[in-house]
Amino acid sequence: MSGSRSASAFVALWLLCAPLSAQEGELPAYRIPATDSEGIELDGVLSENVWLQAPSVTDFRQREPLAGRAATEQTVVRIAYDDRTLYVGIIAQDSEPDRIVARILQRDKLLTKSGFGRSFGFGGDDAVAILFDPFQDHRNGVVFATNPNGAEFEALVTDEGSEINIDWRGVWEVASARTPGGWSAEFAIPWRTLRYPSGGGDAPWGLNVARVIRRKNEETLWQSWEREGGGLARVSRAGHLTGLTDLPSPGLNLETKPFVLGGSAQERDDPGGIETDLEYDVGLDLKTEVRPGLLLDLTVNTDFAQVEVDDAQVNLTRFSLFFPEKRDFFLENAGIFDFGTAANQFEPPRYQMFFSRRIGIDEDGEVPLLGGARLTGRVGGQTVGLMNVLTDAAYGKPRENFSVARVKRDVGSSAYIGAMAVDRRSSESWNTSAGLDGQFTLGGAWTWDWYAARSFTKGPEGEGYSYRVAYQYFGDQWSSILDHYGVSEGMESEAGFVLRDDIRFTQLFLGRTWRPEGALGLREFDFWGGAEYGSSISTGDLLDWEAGFAVSANWESGDDVLVRFGASETVVDEDFELSDSVSVAEGRYRDDSVTWFGSTSSNRPVYLSGQGRIGNFFGGTLVSVGTTLTANLSPQFSLSAGLTRNKVDVPGGSFDADISTLRVSYSFSTKLATNLLVQYNSLDREFSTNVRFNFVHRPGSDLFLVFTENRGDDIGRWRLQDRGLVMKITYLARL
Repeated sequence: MSGSRSASAFVALWLLCAPLSAQEGELPAYRIPATDSEGIELDGVLSENVWLQAPSVTDFRQREPLAGRAATEQTVVRIAYDDRTLYVGIIAQDSEPDRIVARILQRDKLLTKSGFGRSFGFGGDDAVAILFDPFQDHRNGVVFATNPNGAEFEALVTDEGSEINIDWRGVWEVASARTPGGWSAEFAIPWRTLRYPSGGGDAPWGLNVARVIRRKNEETLWQSWEREGGGLARVSRAGHLTGLTDLPSPGLNLETKPFVLGGSAQERDDPGGIETDLEYDVGLDLKTEVRPGLLLDLTVNTDFAQVEVDDAQVNLTRFSLFFPEKRDFFLENAGIFDFGTAANQFEPPRYQMFFSRRIGIDEDGEVPLLGGARLTGRVGGQTVGLMNVLTDAAYGKPRENFSVARVKRDVGSSAYIGAMAVDRRSSESWNTSAGLDGQFTLGGAWTWDWYAARSFTKGPEGEGYSYRVAYQYFGDQWSSILDHYGVSEGMESEAGFVLRDDIRFTQLFLGRTWRPEGALGLREFDFWGGAEYGSSISTGDLLDWEAGFAVSANWESGDDVLVRFGASETVVDEDFELSDSVSVAEGRYRDDSVTWFGSTSSNRPVYLSGQGRIGNFFGGTLVSVGTTLTANLSPQFSLSAGLTRNKVDVPGGSFDADISTLRVSYSFSTKLATNLLVQYNSLDREFSTNVRFNFVHRPGSDLFLVFTENRGDDIGRWRLQDRGLVMKITYLARL
């Protein structure tokens, strides 16, 4: 009997840790002879002899709409390289070239994170995307994408899509061109942008290529085209790029990026009126590879004036809002520092041990960042991350030091076991969190996650624990999600994010997908059902429960709609304020509701999206309706206008809370763009304007001109609260 149990345990462990082998497929790279090293003109046309001699792959298959079927349009991929640059040439043939969709010119708009953050979603244009896994660790990769206009997009993939960082920016170039038979593109990616093992040798890289034909809503891939466990982010299922020999040694690979900043700022100083200050500053970012694949970032006197302002939100909960990180210094390899639960398109994370927006951002305003260092990357079979940042005294608080240490050890082909510690301290206080976590992939579609963490704080309070075990299964016909986590009373993560403590929470969802052929133009119909239950760890009392189901439909046109019906109940353990004049009393409340989301296809020049909710709300009602109209009138000009209205009526009072948003973008070229963001929050009576002008005057170097103004209606008239105009110039030098 014991032998049988041992054998079963061995089989289970083997299944958890067995390699997810790449599908058959390799593409040999062509080394450009020295005599032809200047032979590629980056114009998007693959006319040079180099491309004629390079091997190619063409066997793309559909992931949507007919998984496994041959692509309806041929895609040709060729790769060549020299001592400085990796080149990728793509020919996207099209039988109806006049119907190619290409309305995006601005950077970073071609792809998005979709679903629960483990996959990519293509935008409204025809596009191609390339994934490289230079270390062939089957976990992490870098993605470059473009469209027929030559728009640029790049992203970092961590742990096969557990984290997809679409805000990272690399130094590379691309050009596209229309052809009589479709369109084509040439990518030029400097070796310095790609982190890889030294020397190259005969070790292959992971490689995959995806293409979307937007008018057909057809997604094709060279490898990993299955619906179950497939997709571009599934690094372990990529093919092979071979023949990369005698690559340049990374050496010192030092990048310096100084900046100069100047401008003026005005701020209301009641009751004395407006105070005006001139601003000027200089700073420096340094980047170097300590060893191949291990990157050191240093920053001194950092300023993030060019970062776009946060989207306005109305908080109708008892808990903190969550805003994503947008600052450059924290973005490269940011996925290494993920520990806890992830945010998705429906809700914020429940617990994250480290949240970089705790550094340099206070509820009263920006905190000066004096300097910082980050060491991130690969060392053998480990992924490591070390960070230390020092912030200056501000708003009556002393200087603070933030430290993070992270390591993840490879297990099998695509699993890991990791550890992490985070510390925030000043002369007055300190808080430390530490824990273990892991991720395992079972078969093609099962992904299991777990963690256990504990916090320690100076003083009598702030010590507690958190844990989680969860899986996600997304198959061709069936899907399921299980998530069980706990955050104890007193759990503090002062350099992280804790949505709520003293809670033990479990949710389970099961989904079924049908793909009717020819019925009402439907491509996919989904049904989801499930329930969740939350209770207090300290008392065992009920905190929340919910049960319900959802149906969604996706049409061949790209239109989609989702409707969700839920019955729920929540317990408020102490009074809180929904607004300045409306409070919610302690008690137990039903929260039954109907929620919907929908969108017309983004492949149209003008499309509409919307969402809404009607239901019980803390003893009263909440009616929330929002819609956004987006018009891509040309590759240069796009406009998006949105309005969300929340009508709240509870026993403590009633109010309307509206968010109005206007975004206007004009791209003179792929290197020169202007963006306008205007927002109005009726609950806080705040009106904000942000204008950003960005000129990439050379690869990796920018000129920013940023104007920001905030006005408030707190005394019955629109008064200026603050205003700023800043110019920032950066210059990247690679030594």
